[in-house]
Amino acid sequence: MPRPRRSSPRPRPSTPDPEAGRELELEVGPAAHGGHCVARLDGRVVFVRHALPGERVRARVTESGSRFWRADAVEVLEASPDRVESAWPEAGPGGVGGGELAHVSLPGQRRWKADVLADQLRRIAHVERTVAVEAAPGDDERGGLAYRTRVELVADGEGRAGMRRFRSHDVVALDRMPLATEAVAALAEAEGVWTRRWRPGARLELVAPADGSAPVLLLDGAPVRRGTPDTRPNARRAVTETVRAGGVEHRYRVAADGFWQVHREAPGVLAGAVLDAVLGQSGDVAGATVLDLYSGAGLFTLPLAHAVGPDGRVVAVEGDARAVKDARRNAHDLPHVELHLGAVDRVLTDGDAGGAGVGAADVVVLDPPRAGAGRTVVDAIADRAPSRVVYVACDPAALARDVGYLGERGYELASLRGFDLFPMTHHVEAVAVLTR
Repeated sequence: MPRPRRSSPRPRPSTPDPEAGRELELEVGPAAHGGHCVARLDGRVVFVRHALPGERVRARVTESGSRFWRADAVEVLEASPDRVESAWPEAGPGGVGGGELAHVSLPGQRRWKADVLADQLRRIAHVERTVAVEAAPGDDERGGLAYRTRVELVADGEGRAGMRRFRSHDVVALDRMPLATEAVAALAEAEGVWTRRWRPGARLELVAPADGSAPVLLLDGAPVRRGTPDTRPNARRAVTETVRAGGVEHRYRVAADGFWQVHREAPGVLAGAVLDAVLGQSGDVAGATVLDLYSGAGLFTLPLAHAVGPDGRVVAVEGDARAVKDARRNAHDLPHVELHLGAVDRVLTDGDAGGAGVGAADVVVLDPPRAGAGRTVVDAIADRAPSRVVYVACDPAALARDVGYLGERGYELASLRGFDLFPMTHHVEAVAVLTR
């Protein structure tokens, strides 16, 4: 998957852990980056999942080490007002990853994420900023469920579809996935995803665009129909996505297993936020040059091209060849869009494989993977002296680090918006605007 937003599961230590299984009574402290809260035991830090700040819990140690321990709350002795019945018990203690905040009310989840964003900015970038995390349209009505247009599963040793246990390669068989949209759930039902027996270890990807376009099921990257490989020459490996931003509707062709925002509303929410940030108070960037880094299949490229108009220029840079191929199709009728294939740091400093370089820009938009942009890319951006930088981030710590780097180059954080595009998880998206 190009520019992966999620990391591969890390297995638990293979050697016996002498403390694993030990139960502790803990007073739970603040939420920390990563989906856990911080507690202390005789001066030792314990990262506790499935708890809430202020709670008193009985927790079972899952990993111990010289620097810190990890534990799961298995009994709540004093509950937080934000605790609710889990919306996805299968993601509870000892269960699958991907639903670590399912026991937290939606307002509580957003406060949690806002606190983490503010904490990371304060500790890493030394910037004091209060931020509210905004709900996506329709999420409150759906209880924070049924939002994923893309779901990845893996078959266990008996061929049953499921997901990996948190920090483990073990697969937990499932019979539902409550975060999936109704269209994804219908695709799973039609294809017998939960009832068939698949090859052990097989990877299943269910993709159902939010606009109702035809869905796709992939088995180990190949199209599937009725449980068997779809060998037809016209078997679909791509889907069509529709996004409305700035009052204009844009259509995208995207590889079914390529990168695309998973929340049904995320593409429109983020494209709109980026467009607002680029336009700024003037509301006009006609004729400007905008640099679109980590541009993928062109989610932001197309609205930006419409905003700058035919007298402007959008220069998009992406390291994944398949995503750039999709972007060329998506922007085929926009001659003022220029696409570069190559690692962003290399293209900014040395040019792409064809030797073409990237010049100055009035505005820079970047949407890096979870690791963030890093020093080399930040310096290359600052060297071009854009009037503003619009940074889309999926990791608060990486965002804070890069805000700090930009601060060293004369940019200050002008505004920050948080978006709850991954309900029931600790993940949060942010759109930061930095100006000289």
